[in-house]
Amino acid sequence: MPASMTRHLCSIAAALALTVAGPAAVATAAGVSGAADGLREVLFVGNNWDGTADVIKSSGDFAKIGRINVIPDKDQRMAEINADPVKWIYFMSIRNSVGEGHDQFADDMYSTPDGRSVVVSRPSFADVVSIDLTTGRINWRFPVAGYRADHMAVSPDGTRVAVSASTANTVHVLDIDTGEQLGSFATGDKPHENIFTKDGKYIWNMSIGEVNTALDDPAWDWTKGDRRITVVDATTYRQVKVIDMRQRLDAIGLKDFSDAVRPAAFSPDESKLYFQVSFFNGFLEYDVAADRITRVKTLPENPATSTDRTTWVNDSRHHGISMNPEGTKLCVAGTMDDYAAVVDRTTLQEGPLITASKPYWATVSGDGKDCLISESGADQVTAIDFATGRKVTSIPVGDHPQRVRLGHVQSDWTGPSSS
Repeated sequence: MPASMTRHLCSIAAALALTVAGPAAVATAAGVSGAADGLREVLFVGNNWDGTADVIKSSGDFAKIGRINVIPDKDQRMAEINADPVKWIYFMSIRNSVGEGHDQFADDMYSTPDGRSVVVSRPSFADVVSIDLTTGRINWRFPVAGYRADHMAVSPDGTRVAVSASTANTVHVLDIDTGEQLGSFATGDKPHENIFTKDGKYIWNMSIGEVNTALDDPAWDWTKGDRRITVVDATTYRQVKVIDMRQRLDAIGLKDFSDAVRPAAFSPDESKLYFQVSFFNGFLEYDVAADRITRVKTLPENPATSTDRTTWVNDSRHHGISMNPEGTKLCVAGTMDDYAAVVDRTTLQEGPLITASKPYWATVSGDGKDCLISESGADQVTAIDFATGRKVTSIPVGDHPQRVRLGHVQSDWTGPSSS
């Protein structure tokens, strides 16, 4: 048996010993493995502040294909908010805190397997909606528990979406076609990122705790709340494992590090997790089977970045990390340091620092050759070549792009008829 196969089987056995399979490294487009006939692979770019999503080519020149209005019901939603004092208070709180003075209308999005609809989480409206890509109209709407919707994840077969209800410490799992709730589960404080394992059996949720307080000194980090990774069975939605990174960080002497796990990327064999934490310019490597942090990578600081942690957006220093399909390179968005960089996974040596304006997310192109970062400060998406670490191109998009997700549309789609 080849050595590579032996290593692979060993990693699987180790993961099974934990009773939880590690998350998939790279999500397939729209949760399905490959486009069916009549579909075109694309990238959806959520423009959070103006309530639109740009649709661009998934590789090559990344040219624009069309744009979607994700808040066609804005007048109705605003009437409801203005009529409810509690909803209005939370709406304004989102605007004046995590929204940096703006409303948050497009956080995360995934297309349906048939490429006919896109499902979007809308923080300021505390809901998830399905929008028909042909008509631009809403198919269904699901109000989340509490007062804010956040990151989502799609199951490998594309039939379910998990969405974080950040003020309710809850994750809802919905039928992607109907919006019916299939289940829900409790998390730590302020659930954030969600990831289905590639076999669809488990969901990993990362809770980041409070990100709006001024108590950002390491000595006060405990005031940020209950931060942990919650792993649940994706059929029963029962908790099967909790990973508290505070214990793992303390074990290697990183007592001053935040334990709020932000964006993460997983190795192709699902044995390693690479994750960012609040306030840190870099990332950490976590061995899933050994249940310990094995390496820490500190990336360069931008001399122009303020040393006052209270000025960093939502406790972020670096926010956005992805891995190429081969598992050899990582792409990191240095949000507050205004750059992005490709990092060799073996040596952890970074390549050129690519200047970028508040890059907020990192994902992988459809062909796996490039990393796509959303430059929220410049209203553009920038492609970086994984092989060279050099910039390929930038594409202008809408106001404050954040999440970028692979998906599908009908092959002849150019935009909704109502837009």
